Amino acid sequence: MSDDLKHECAVAMVVLRKPPSAAGDFGGTKLSLLLEKQHNRGQDGAGAAILRASPVPGEEPYWIAKSASATPLADVLGAIGRRTQSFERIFLGHLRYATFGKNEAKFCHPFVHESSELARTLLLAGNFNLTNAAELFESYRSKGGFPASRADGYLITELVARELAEGRSLAESLFAALAAADGAWTLCGMTGDGWAFATRDPHGIRPGFCYMDADVVAVASERPAIQAAFDVPPEAVKELPPGAVLVVSPGGEAKTVELCSPKPPPRACAFERIYFSRANDADIHRERKSLGAALVPQILEAAESPMEDVFFSYIPNSARIAFHGLLERLFDEHGKIRFGEIAVKDAKFRTFIADAAARREFYKHVYDVTYGLVRPGKDTLVVLDDSIVRGNTMKNAILPMLDRLGPKLIVIASSAPPIRYPDCYGIDMSTLGELVAFRALVNLLGEEAEQELWRAYGSGEMNPLARLYAMFTEAEYAAEIARLLTPPGMKAKVKVVYQTINGLYAACPASSGDWYFTGDYPTPGGYKVLRKALYNYLTRSSERPY
Repeated sequence: MSDDLKHECAVAMVVLRKPPSAAGDFGGTKLSLLLEKQHNRGQDGAGAAILRASPVPGEEPYWIAKSASATPLADVLGAIGRRTQSFERIFLGHLRYATFGKNEAKFCHPFVHESSELARTLLLAGNFNLTNAAELFESYRSKGGFPASRADGYLITELVARELAEGRSLAESLFAALAAADGAWTLCGMTGDGWAFATRDPHGIRPGFCYMDADVVAVASERPAIQAAFDVPPEAVKELPPGAVLVVSPGGEAKTVELCSPKPPPRACAFERIYFSRANDADIHRERKSLGAALVPQILEAAESPMEDVFFSYIPNSARIAFHGLLERLFDEHGKIRFGEIAVKDAKFRTFIADAAARREFYKHVYDVTYGLVRPGKDTLVVLDDSIVRGNTMKNAILPMLDRLGPKLIVIASSAPPIRYPDCYGIDMSTLGELVAFRALVNLLGEEAEQELWRAYGSGEMNPLARLYAMFTEAEYAAEIARLLTPPGMKAKVKVVYQTINGLYAACPASSGDWYFTGDYPTPGGYKVLRKALYNYLTRSSERPY
């Protein structure tokens, strides 16, 4: 993804079902591996908590460390390695990226609810986002609670702790606390007396995986992290069932308790398959290759050149697996083709120049370009990206850089469909005006755009934009987006090719969470956020829509 879009958070948990058979820090090492193998999912903060197997009165029953420094994961892993070990049983970790709230250690997970009773001491970490956190906050306050923070992680912790204080079981407490929640979540946690749990939202929007053997229960946001940490094959790692809670007792007994019945349809986030999750998951690897292969007919139609005059590449590195699928299909159908790595992002590129014009010039050089592969004035250059969200980097850095190579035509191909709607379940793209596909709609509506948008907002429809998007063809959108992405002074002609919705479904059949493409939200809160985002756009408000 060429745009700066932050990753999803990650959870990790290791529960020892019995004392480890060998000396050493088995649990701490496994937790550290799970966090390290998921470091791509959050660089803003990290945290870990470890529960002692036999707490001693007068001492904390758990050990905890958090960091929101420039190197948070390194800080937390170092703290795990330096701690004084005793017999410990539950190991809980988290990697954070901040969609909301300040980037401070106090906002890092795990959150803790303290109690003088171990059964009511609760530690919780999660990959989640709630659309109705404000309503839950007010409900909690109206019932006599005094929330000390508006952070949604803190709020969920307090809601579950309140149910535990009523004498309910852990599963019952989770069910009662989350019954009114609207959003997406994968939550892990533990109580002070040795119970552990992991649960996902009823639609399974956020990912979660589990591995069990006679000695351990392990949970993580990504399957390959567990495979690497425990050296097990893919089939040994199972998905956490949506709308259920996995509970591990202090004695090591594990069971799954259903939290909702009947279950709603699964809506696993498609962006996990397209971009967020690592491609060393075999299923995701195959799906990304299929996404690239599906674009071949559209790309060749847009290229307007014989195959010998087309050069294929990709940008950024996250599009590499989809590019492999594109190449395989091209080789199968057309034999010899020309391809290569045309650009590499300079990860250490920095500029502190204050002058705006000079900064724009430096921004064009964020990527190092490979000269001599594209024949100036003769070749069409096809560049595969995994998605185009805002288009800022594409316009201000990538296209000016590609234009220096002298192609007659540049085709930007996105392995994802156009992103037309805001997300509210974890991805940091909740503002309509930042989406290049929405800006294309506004331009296509022309002088009547504002009136049309106000009429749509006032219609009372759940999705007030669907009718407007349906007024134009995909070709019209692609042409307008290409115009919006083309920087001033560009010599080469620019075209944009997008994945189709049907192509997405065919490539990723198990991930029907497509609301950012279609406006088909899995929860009522999604539609509420869409309407609020549209209102914010029309009133020129920069307020977050949830």
